[in-house]
Amino acid sequence: MSPENSLLHDLAEVTIRRVSVSSMDNNAYLITHKQTGAQVLIDAAADAPALRGLISEAAEDAAVTPHLELIATTHQHWDHVRALRELADETGVRTACGADDVEGIRAATGVEPAVVLGQDDIGNFDGFDLRAVHLRGHTPGSIAYVYEDPSGPTHIFSGDSLFPGGLGNTDGDPSRFASLHEDVSERLFGQYPDDAFVHPGHGKGTTLGAERPQLAEWKQRGW
Repeated sequence: MSPENSLLHDLAEVTIRRVSVSSMDNNAYLITHKQTGAQVLIDAAADAPALRGLISEAAEDAAVTPHLELIATTHQHWDHVRALRELADETGVRTACGADDVEGIRAATGVEPAVVLGQDDIGNFDGFDLRAVHLRGHTPGSIAYVYEDPSGPTHIFSGDSLFPGGLGNTDGDPSRFASLHEDVSERLFGQYPDDAFVHPGHGKGTTLGAERPQLAEWKQRGW
């Protein structure tokens, strides 16, 4: 998906745009508040020019000139942070990630995250909030970002922890898989309704309702 057709959801208070970058089909998401112009970019993955295009495309989404307030990273893997250093230096905005992924992101990018997140931390932006949900397993500090739309379904930016048809890669480690399955089951499926949208780190999205019947199957198969 190019920035030219990046609009994913036009909600009552915010827009959600997405661009897919690199041969790995990494998704980067941009939330823009329509009245205040406050923006959060989720995952500065791979392609800085494409991300600039995404931000530029969102200029029409707000009643005022939009302004990026945070670059939020779902997890430390290189394909999700390749453009983080460039965009952070260029924009001067704060960066955020899960506490247990700080060291990995620092080592990979040289960026020192300004906001270190744990389970249920709330990010307050001008006009909207995002909740951090810690999903341990794909990486130690993997974070899903949740926008609870006051006028409609919840939107979950799941990184590489939840996809259509299964959980994220845990490298065949039974303990990591058990941890991820437990966290996803309790902290996502146990907290949000079936109409909640899931926006993963790669590929197409889904809903919790579409995936809920498969939870037991995923646990049995172990991946």
